[in-house]
Amino acid sequence: MLRAARGEEGMTTAEYAVGTVAAAGLGGILIKILTSDEVREVAMQLIKSAFSHFFGG
Repeated sequence: MLRAARGEEGMTTAEYAVGTVAAAGLGGILIKILTSDEVREVAMQLIKSAFSHFFGG
């Protein structure tokens, strides 16, 4: 009765579990993408280009 009166605020335990698994999965995917050779090469090219633009060279 009290629960119905105050509404269902926040997530239940099952929703927390699903959210945690989803966040961990997304984190794993991002780590895999960001540590790939292709992304690393693009990042290095971008950094080199920025340095040469601002500092000459």
